[in-house]
Order: sequence, then C-alpha cells, then structure tokens
Amino acid sequence: MSDSTHLWMRHEARLTERRAPLTPQDAARLVAAGVRVTVEESAQRAFPLADYAAAGCATAPTGSWHEQAPDDAYVLGLKELPAGPGAPALRHRHIYFGHAYKGQAGARELLARFTAGGGALLDMEYLTDDSGRRVAAFGYWAGYVGAALAVLHHRRALTTPLRPTDRPALDALLAAGAAGDTATALVIGALGRCGRGACDALVQAGLEPTRWDLPETRALDRAALLGHDLLVNTVLTTAPVPPFLTKADLDEPVRRLRLLSDVTCDVTSDCNVLPVYDETTTWDAPVHTLRDGERPLDLIAIDNLPSLLPVEASTAFSAELAPQLLRLAEWDGVWARALDCYRTAVEAQETPPAV
Repeated sequence: MSDSTHLWMRHEARLTERRAPLTPQDAARLVAAGVRVTVEESAQRAFPLADYAAAGCATAPTGSWHEQAPDDAYVLGLKELPAGPGAPALRHRHIYFGHAYKGQAGARELLARFTAGGGALLDMEYLTDDSGRRVAAFGYWAGYVGAALAVLHHRRALTTPLRPTDRPALDALLAAGAAGDTATALVIGALGRCGRGACDALVQAGLEPTRWDLPETRALDRAALLGHDLLVNTVLTTAPVPPFLTKADLDEPVRRLRLLSDVTCDVTSDCNVLPVYDETTTWDAPVHTLRDGERPLDLIAIDNLPSLLPVEASTAFSAELAPQLLRLAEWDGVWARALDCYRTAVEAQETPPAV
C-alpha cells in the first residue's frame, strides 16, 4: 500500500445517520498498512472519535473536509453531501452512496458539482467484483430493519420517533408479539442480501414469509401479492422493469395487503418497482397512509434503515469495505469500474437528447 493514500472520513450531514463506513478496528488495520486516515468529529456517530484516535487516525473538526482535506484525499462517507443554493464545486474524489446514476432527484445538480470542481464520485452502490456483485453492502441490515418495522407497526408496537437500538433489543420486541400473530408476509427479492435479512427478521417474529425472487417476479402473480398482509420489497434494479404494484392495484377489491415496507426506496427513479408513492418516510414519521377507510394500506419507506442498528450495520459493512480501501492506490477492477460508472453518468448528462 502506498503511503500517499489518504482517506478522510467525514461527518454525516443527515441528523439520523449514526453509521460509519469504517470502524475504529478496521481503521487501525488501514493505518498499520500505511494508509493515512483522518476522521472528522461527529457527535452522532455510533463510534467515539477517541477510538479512532487510539487507532492511529488523525482527527479534524466537523465538516472540515471541503476546506482542509488535501486535494488528493479520498473523502469517505455514506449519505448525501450538503446541497442547495451556493453548494460548492467538488474537487475531491468522494466515496459514498451518491444515488445519482438512475435519474434520481438532484442527480444532475450533484454531477455538475463534480465536473465543475474536477472531482469524481466513486459510488459505493457501484463497487462491484468481476461478476457484478457488490463488494460491500448494508443490504442485510436494511432488510432486517425494514421487515422488523413492518411487523411492529402491524402489531401496533411501533413507537415514534424511531431511535437507534441494537439487535438483541430489537429481537426481543419481535419475539414478544409472536404468539397468536397469523399475518402473512411476502418478501420480494428473498435470495439477495437484503431479502435474507428481511426473511430472518420475519422468522424471528414468528412469521414464515413467502419468498419470491427472479422467477416469481418475471411472471408476477399480482393477485397472490395482494393476498398477503405484509409486503417487504428488497429488489434493487439498475434498469426499468414492469412495476410490481401500481396505484390501480391499491384499489382492487380483492386486496388484502395492509402494509408495504419498501426497503429499496427508489422513489424518484425510473427504476422504481413500486410507483405508488412519491416521498420517503422518516424516523419522526415512519408510516404514511396510502389508503384509508375500511381497507387501509400503510407505507414504510425509510432510506437509511440500517442506521437504526448502527453498530451491527457499520461493523459488517466496514469489514467488507476495508479490504477494498487497502487497494485504492492500485486502482484495480473494483475502483476502475466505479470510476467508469461515474464517467458514463457524466457523459450521459452532457449528451443532448436525440431529436
């Protein structure tokens, strides 16, 4: 590892983001391998700054990356950067979930900031191996929490605003209400990381889910889908596909479905497989009513679910990401592919549409 590689882990601007892409334990391994690691102070992060300092990391004030990080540093984060009028151009190489390659709201503006500053987005969603599989993902814990919240709301045991917790405490809540619960649950995308997490949470809650994956979604039985009480969607697509549900389906007289938990939250993208809502829900208001009356239908669509189990989720993610960070200086396949994805997205934005 080249000693010139410098990672700068920033504070997360989102107030409900408690995770870290790199834990103190994995940061210590990077430092031992010759990587320079700087960690910004963050009162909300699940891991104390002192633990990073003890691991050999340098420390910096909250939000100081734009002014203080060297031009050649990689700025490491998770969720969105501060935006809005007057947001500065981006000169660094940023590693985080940018959500800017599928036409999401704000994508054009974000990519324009990178091109204006000469930086680059190495989007974590597009860090993939030779087979196209993501090398680091929060999917399992996103699915676990998404399904757990669905069960708790169904049982009228969901308290708001949501607060971070740990798995033993969450599992205790799920098990406590299992007796006598006869709800039927469907997980779409059940064989992926996210789907496996959702299925495990449902089993912990005493519910054996129906498990759908590619074969079932290719020949979708919409009546069977509507015949379940709970639906947990964990499917992430990179190209538009026929929707699993439409607004017309919500008004079908045969609908038994009462709760939709959309873990994927591709709400502003053409790749959205559930175009029945147009805004995500929040920790303060995690449930939105799509239909009321005699046959209500509620929605949970929180786009940082794993942050509700911040230590477990961060530990698993960091263990997968850290080996890739060790290879940053080599610019091997994972990082080269990520940069290609960024360049392709920028070129698509700059290319005028065909007349």
